Amino acid sequence: MNDRFDFAFDFDLDELAPADAASEEAVERFWSGDLTALSQHHTTPNGSHSFVVAHDQSATWGIPGAPQVMAIAVARDLTRFTYTLETSHHATVSFAQNWLVERGCPPERIAKIRGGSLKPADDLTVWVERQIRESGARYEVLDNHTSDFDPCETWTLTRDSRADEAPIRFFHEEWDHDAGTYTMREGAFADVGAARTWLDDHSGPLPEPPEYSDHNGADDRPRIALARSASASATPKASLDDTRTPPAGPAQRPVRGRLL
Repeated sequence: MNDRFDFAFDFDLDELAPADAASEEAVERFWSGDLTALSQHHTTPNGSHSFVVAHDQSATWGIPGAPQVMAIAVARDLTRFTYTLETSHHATVSFAQNWLVERGCPPERIAKIRGGSLKPADDLTVWVERQIRESGARYEVLDNHTSDFDPCETWTLTRDSRADEAPIRFFHEEWDHDAGTYTMREGAFADVGAARTWLDDHSGPLPEPPEYSDHNGADDRPRIALARSASASATPKASLDDTRTPPAGPAQRPVRGRLL
């Protein structure tokens, strides 16, 4: 098997049996009709593993704010004729990629997004996404939200286990469908309460992580990317707070299609 973008979600499982109850349940619930592959990697030569990032269109018709990116990991034991299948939903592609990297996918193999998708608007977006993708278990996801109509954006609230200062990190992704681009920005807060307060009333710009301006031996890449991205906005739109609390039941909404 090789990497390709005409993927039809055929995992070659016909001759194999699920290795556990979780995999059996996952494959029974799996429906590829609503999925569009954004990125994928299949091991060679024997095809023992498959890693896929997909947009799940069914999420756009469910509870407002639900994550729309699905990560899929398949591992085949060709000696025992069994397989395991895991899936996980994420607000952004970079967090889905991170989940797959943690399960053995080489980060460079899952980084490329298929043609026709929105492109990163600037160097800072590329840097922040790479940091998430290759961060291992660094970020504990506390909450997230996706809006696929105006404003077209997502946010992910996390706890950064490596941050000595302002460990609550807020990642905001905003899409510009007219320009065919998107931006990703990182904010930093002392605690979850401060992050929630900012999210509710947007009291000032999104606070940058302290290390972005640290000149004492810290990684220079965030500052370089910031300088190159000076013309791009680093602040989420004020209407984010209007989309935090979803209604009790599912509702149909206009679909623009994230990153598509």
